[in-house]
Amino acid sequence: MDDLVVVDGVTKRYGGRPVLDGVRFSVKRGETFGIIGPNGSGKSTLLHLISGVEKPDGGRILLAGRPAADHPRKELARWLAVLQQEAVLAEGFTVRDVVEMGRYPFQNWFGDERTDPAPLIDRILDNLRLAPLAGRRVDGLSGGERQRTALGKVMAQEPKLLLLDEPTTYLDIGHQAMLLDHIRKWRQETGLTVIAVLHDLNLAAMFCDRLLLIKNGRQLAAGRPAEVMQGDLIRRAFGIDPVIFPHPRTGVPQLLLGGPPGGDHATTG
Repeated sequence: MDDLVVVDGVTKRYGGRPVLDGVRFSVKRGETFGIIGPNGSGKSTLLHLISGVEKPDGGRILLAGRPAADHPRKELARWLAVLQQEAVLAEGFTVRDVVEMGRYPFQNWFGDERTDPAPLIDRILDNLRLAPLAGRRVDGLSGGERQRTALGKVMAQEPKLLLLDEPTTYLDIGHQAMLLDHIRKWRQETGLTVIAVLHDLNLAAMFCDRLLLIKNGRQLAAGRPAEVMQGDLIRRAFGIDPVIFPHPRTGVPQLLLGGPPGGDHATTG
């Protein structure tokens, strides 16, 4: 089966209020799939459902052909990992300690594995430029260093599916590009599948193969960035009049604000 993730008519309610309503899409193995939409549209809730932490109230979510919530948690942790928008790390531990924590799903009751994970940990530290910080305590790291350490931990899990919940929110533009570039290279090397909630539409268009646009829990569009990053769709979702143009190097759509809809200086793309 090519589809690693299938979301089929999913609904979710909290206190009787609909948060997701009939969302439907699938994600192929090795694909990077982005979820975009305004605040409060249900993006993070959708990730929680895909991760199996919560069950949908209607519809179904399949991971590798099985309902997400039916996968035993430790078994699922061997091939699914989540990177949050702000790194929550075990304070008092070193960078290497935290990265090694990603091996927990593969350890026995004594904390041992069949093979020594040290070469894998060394390689991850080198790839993320964390080797010079390996002995540093994480509570003394900068925001970018903490997020790279959190990425190292999920890389140590060697997942087949990585869920990103706005991982660049608190990073400056340089660290945003660095983080997403590390993930892109990791995906190219391993065939990793990525589902990413991203608040920056331009980053989403550059990073993702396909996008899902939702508003108020309802699906507005799904397709390649050029199909979703359309002026009328962005206007409906965000209430702005955008200027949309192709990136001069890659050709993917990029967005500038043209002003509020109907404003004197509004421009559409």
